[in-house]
Amino acid sequence: MTQHPAIGGLPLSLGGNVFGWTANRDDGFAVLDKWHEAGGRMVDTADVYSAWVDGHEGGESERFIGEWMEDRGVRDDMLIATKTGMLGESEHYRADAVSDALDRCLERLRTDRVELFYCHKDNEDLPIETIAESFAAVTDDGRAKSIGASNFTVSRLRAALDHAEAKGITGFTALQNQFNLVERDDYGQDMQRLCLERGIAMFPYFSLAAGYLTGKYRDKDDFGGSRRSDMAEKYKEDGPTVLAQMDRVAQETGAELPAIALAWLAAQPGIAAPLASARNLDQMEGLLAYTELELSRDQIDRLTRAGA
Repeated sequence: MTQHPAIGGLPLSLGGNVFGWTANRDDGFAVLDKWHEAGGRMVDTADVYSAWVDGHEGGESERFIGEWMEDRGVRDDMLIATKTGMLGESEHYRADAVSDALDRCLERLRTDRVELFYCHKDNEDLPIETIAESFAAVTDDGRAKSIGASNFTVSRLRAALDHAEAKGITGFTALQNQFNLVERDDYGQDMQRLCLERGIAMFPYFSLAAGYLTGKYRDKDDFGGSRRSDMAEKYKEDGPTVLAQMDRVAQETGAELPAIALAWLAAQPGIAAPLASARNLDQMEGLLAYTELELSRDQIDRLTRAGA
């Protein structure tokens, strides 16, 4: 795959959803410091993070990351991806609205550009041409080095790429859809084929399935009581087969389950880097362990079959 302007450093993109939410300033800064020190460069955020929290309005994560980069003087080291689209309706995708949204992101991030700017969700009530052209426009002055699509279907992504090519404008070069060992529909064979054919870098989110693939949700008493555990509960019927195979691979390799889940993702066609977040240093160490793990072909195939 051609080198993407938003790809570099360790083969993992650090999810920023926890910053300003479950990661306080001290813990979050420590996580980001460790990430930078270890060679991590990619950080992913969005203007909507963390609007779901009472008293928050969105932008908390971007402000947190911007403050850290400014405080540490490391902006030029980092590769920042952010997104817009979850906080507005169809009018949010007018060209002027997309441009204004990016300006607000840049202000919160305390920077003059991002390496990757996503359309956070498709709006199928709008012509795909409108969305493609609005996001292409923000690359003209360098505020966004590249643009991406998130939560898109294969047909809409293909249409956006075709339109950009026909018009001679900047097209999407990255995709961020849900994809992991227990949730594979949004990056199925047709989407994989499209990404490979068109050189689209795939950054899967929910890489650890809301924490389910860490192995901490196994018994009925483990579920409930938190937003994450409620999200992970949908895997309790089919997920144990995957966890059992992950446990077997863990015995064979000595690796922890999060590293195994990420290593499986990294071995899939078209994956540029998995996305995963850490709210403290213990979780960060678990993510970093993945970068030193290489699964055998047999282990990858067994994990694939377990979640099929």
